Parts: sequence; C-alpha cells; structure tokens
Amino acid sequence: MSMHGDGIDAGAVELSQVRRLWHLLEPLHAVLYYAPEVFEEAAALGYDTKERWPSYFPLRAAPLGPVGAERVASAFYSFSPRMVAQHIDSAWAIAEPGAVLAARLRGIDRAYRAIFGDRVDSPELAEAAALARSAAEAANTAGRPLAAANAEAQWPEAPHLQLWHAATILREHRGDGHTAALLVAGLDPVESLVSFAAIGAASVERFQSRGWSAGEWEAAREWLTARGLVHGNGEATDAGRDLRHRVEHHTDQLAAAPWRLLGAARADRLADLLGDFWVAVLSTGLLPSETTLGIGKV
Repeated sequence: MSMHGDGIDAGAVELSQVRRLWHLLEPLHAVLYYAPEVFEEAAALGYDTKERWPSYFPLRAAPLGPVGAERVASAFYSFSPRMVAQHIDSAWAIAEPGAVLAARLRGIDRAYRAIFGDRVDSPELAEAAALARSAAEAANTAGRPLAAANAEAQWPEAPHLQLWHAATILREHRGDGHTAALLVAGLDPVESLVSFAAIGAASVERFQSRGWSAGEWEAAREWLTARGLVHGNGEATDAGRDLRHRVEHHTDQLAAAPWRLLGAARADRLADLLGDFWVAVLSTGLLPSETTLGIGKV
C-alpha cells in the first residue's frame, strides 16, 4: 500500500484496533506530565512544579521550538488562549526548548526505570519499541504540526526511550487528526469541550480546567443548543451524540494509516506486548482517573 495520505480505509487493521492501540499507548506517553521524576527535571530548569500546568506547556510544546502562545494555542486547540499565554509567554525565558527536550527525556528515562524496573531491559519491551517505532516512522505528518515536530527529533538509542518517543509521535498524530475532525464538525475549541462534556466523556469541572471562563462556556453551550446539539441542561441531544460519534470515528479513521502500514499481525502483536507495561503505568496511580480525552468513555 502507498504510504501517502491518511485515507479512511483501514485495510486489514480494524478501527477498533486503532482505538485500542491509542488506549494502550496514551498512558505510556502521558506519564510524562505526572511522573515525579519529570517534575524534578522541570524544577531543575526553573519551572514551578507545585501544579502541573507550568511544566506541561513547555514539555509538550518544546518540539515546536521557541514559538509564542498563539501557535501553541493553535496546535493544542482546546486550551483557552489566555491559559496558554500565562504559561508560554515566560516559558522560553526560563529554559530554551532544547534544554526542555533533554530534560523530558531524562525524566521519562528515570520514570520508566522506576515503573518498569528490570523490564526496561526485557526483550518484550525491545520488541514493542521496535514495532511502535515502525508505526511512528510510517505516520504521514503532513498537516499535523505536533506529530511533525516530535517526528523531527532524533530517535533516542535506548529501547524504552524509543517506545516513549514512538508513543508520543503516534498520540500527537492522532491528536492532530482529532483537531481536523473537530474543525470539520464545526466545533471550535470551547465548543469541542462543551459538546464532549455533554455526552459524559468527563465532568464539566474537568473540561473547565482548560481555562475557559464561565461566560465563554455558557456562550458555547447556548450556541450548541441553538444548533440542536445540546439540551438546555447541558446534556447532548441525539444529534449531539451522533455528531460526537462521527468526530471520534473520523479521528480513528485519520489515525489508522500508521497501523495499516504496520499490518494487522504486527499491530496485534504490539497490543499484546503493551498490556503489561500499560498495567504498570496505570498501577502507579500517577494518572488521573478522569481525563479530557474520554478514554474508556468513547
């Protein structure tokens, strides 16, 4: 098959498997934003780590280079531009992006070693890393700024770091595609959160942590109500649920190409290999039980 384009035909890899692999890889990436070892590395650079956001924004945005808040808000999509500016406007004065990239790799190295122990050097992890890297290297990053920025970085040598780097490219590849699906659905950043909360993907409070004011949230809800997508009480209508289903389905379609190119047998093998590492990350209790991604809800 051609490696060009992100067509909707998932070939031999079912879309349910595409979503399963996202569920398995997401925690392996996201532990970056919660692990104490990473917070220690961020604090050593000078970032405030009493809460997660001051380090989250530079850790995630660093592959883009020393960009300003408008470009970060564009790429991250669902965060309030005010919240992005609060943390990005000063981020590169504290540490330049190259230093942040090095710190996040040191942090995830320490975190993975703490979580996985001797399994860091296991043949199972090395095999999983090789398969995930193959999928990540097959990902077409055209029109996907966060995936492209991470894909441009040099691959680390250690297998466990290659696994994390591959998981990061693939999750940002999916996230960039999700943004495209939201745009096609006519959902702006705050509407995307209000409509997702309306189907019970997470609590309103969890979504409001992305910095939107009560007035902005209410204006988005009123507009979605006028479109027939949300009831007055904030719950989704049938049309609203159908639209969100289409968004998630479209996201799966746009995320399928790397897995289609990897092939069903190797994708299945990767899913099997990831299980123990996924459990190990979740068992740390570092990750929140409820996230704005709606994992387990969509």
